Amino acid sequence: MSDPRLDVSNGCRVLGAADQGDFIWGHVSLRDADGRGTWMKAATWGFEEVGPDRVILIDDDGEVLDGDGRRHIEFPIHTEILAARPDVGSVVHTHAPHAVALAATGALLRPISHEGTLFVPPDIARFTETGDLIMTRALGRSVAACIGDRNALLLVNHGIVTVGVDVARSVMTALLLDRACAMQLRAMAAGEMTHWSSDAEALSKRGRCYSDALLDQAWEYLVRGLGA
Repeated sequence: MSDPRLDVSNGCRVLGAADQGDFIWGHVSLRDADGRGTWMKAATWGFEEVGPDRVILIDDDGEVLDGDGRRHIEFPIHTEILAARPDVGSVVHTHAPHAVALAATGALLRPISHEGTLFVPPDIARFTETGDLIMTRALGRSVAACIGDRNALLLVNHGIVTVGVDVARSVMTALLLDRACAMQLRAMAAGEMTHWSSDAEALSKRGRCYSDALLDQAWEYLVRGLGA
């Protein structure tokens, strides 16, 4: 069995290397295999600073059960999604810059690149109840309801939430979402977009480009790049 502290710290460091850090904000979590709670990045550290010793275990009320450090105030994003989604093992929340920018335009996310096909059709879920911090369990439940059975959510005027069966999937999904948004912003800046994959083609590409095996290979590449 892998070490949950190492898994979460690797996820944080990969996100930091991909420029999804926002000073000390943003977090990665992993469901505890023994049902004790949620392993999560500790507060006050940037993604690139997070080693296994900066990962804590919290319960559903945010109480620290194991590890040193403070928990993030937005822990309900993680605990409430994990409570609502037994198929999900890991949750990521970042302030991915291209995703924040695209969400602010109100434009539909189009599958103009391989990355876009991981999220549409249908259009990506968008949480608009508030652009403020998700500090309460009630708001966390609203976020969980909004993402539904999807793999990602745009928190409009705030950031993103992505999920997966493990840290590798949730982090890869966060990286690919911001890349999809960046590609679309480039296209929109160049002029009117006139072409993107049909729904059928997008779904076909999703299966071909982002199978579990390929996502695992991409994850292993990114972890190798950490140099540790």
